[in-house]
Amino acid sequence: MLPIIQPVFGPEEEAAVLAVLRSGWVAQGPQVAEFERKMADRAGARYAVAVTSATTGLHLALVAAGIGPGDEVIVPSLSFIASTNAVWMVGATPVFADVDAQLPIITPESVEAVWSERTRAVLAVHQLGVPCDRAGLRQLCQTRGARLIEDAACALGTLLDGQAVTQAADLAVFSFHPRKVLTMGEGGAVTTDNQAVAERLKRLRNHGMTVAADARHGNAAREGFAEPAWNYRLTDIQGAIGSVQMDRLDAILAERQRVWQGYRARLHAQLPAVTLLTPPPHVQWNVQTGCVRIAHGQRDRVLKILNDQGIGARRGILAAHLEPAWAHLPHAPLPHSEAWAHDSLALPVFHGMTGEQQDTVVAALAAALG
Repeated sequence: MLPIIQPVFGPEEEAAVLAVLRSGWVAQGPQVAEFERKMADRAGARYAVAVTSATTGLHLALVAAGIGPGDEVIVPSLSFIASTNAVWMVGATPVFADVDAQLPIITPESVEAVWSERTRAVLAVHQLGVPCDRAGLRQLCQTRGARLIEDAACALGTLLDGQAVTQAADLAVFSFHPRKVLTMGEGGAVTTDNQAVAERLKRLRNHGMTVAADARHGNAAREGFAEPAWNYRLTDIQGAIGSVQMDRLDAILAERQRVWQGYRARLHAQLPAVTLLTPPPHVQWNVQTGCVRIAHGQRDRVLKILNDQGIGARRGILAAHLEPAWAHLPHAPLPHSEAWAHDSLALPVFHGMTGEQQDTVVAALAAALG
């Protein structure tokens, strides 16, 4: 079986976990704090707040932005279902915007097309690590008095004009699921440059507690509870893994580029009709997903053939409005989102993937396409 992805774990992660287990402190503590420091630096932010997943991070980001019942949040339907669910989690209404024809991301024009007097935020998804037009979306939101929240679940390591894709973001949310370039099993983080927002996010992930767990040990600090909140704390086991992963992130990104360039050369030579995801020249892409597009309604048939041969391909990107959970929600026409949802295919991209393994995938793809 060729997996869609394979986490990059080695003796360094093993040693880090063992050290946490031997320390006796396995809940959120010093290892999470160290990971947050590294995460903020990598994301180009002053603060990073670790949470249990990108979904809970999106939830808290929307809460911190003051979004709630009666509000509308513009979000791409073309995204993992968590982007839409997070809007539902705060009692707001998702409003679906279409994406670009050539790239799986919303645009200022597609957002403006569905804007209403109830729009209070835009949830901009850097889909598959490909960045949206942040400058255009920020200007639109500032002009109309709405908040811009960036779903950067897939975007860690992507550079936009040489800087982190979320540099100076108001609120950005990342994922550390195994399908992402950095993983700790599960986990997420919210980044911001606003100290007051960061402090509130830390309270919100910990039942609204005014004193962090590590601060309560060894002193007489008495915790209070400032507001109702949730338990979205990360463990120090995960923090230790994430910290080691962050140290090796550049090597992980370089390896993913190597594999993707191998696919690009093979597909260009053998299957020029298969369209590879190609970000703009000013983007240094993290290759979060090896996405191609299979035209003429053949994607599902091709996917089944690949899977039957032990190749762990997946459908590329889902569209929330085509799923039973959100099919009831009224929406404007979404032709580009539906095309991406029907055509996109994710090929295996993992650390150490050999040329022979890529040949196997491309040969199977060629045979499936006749």
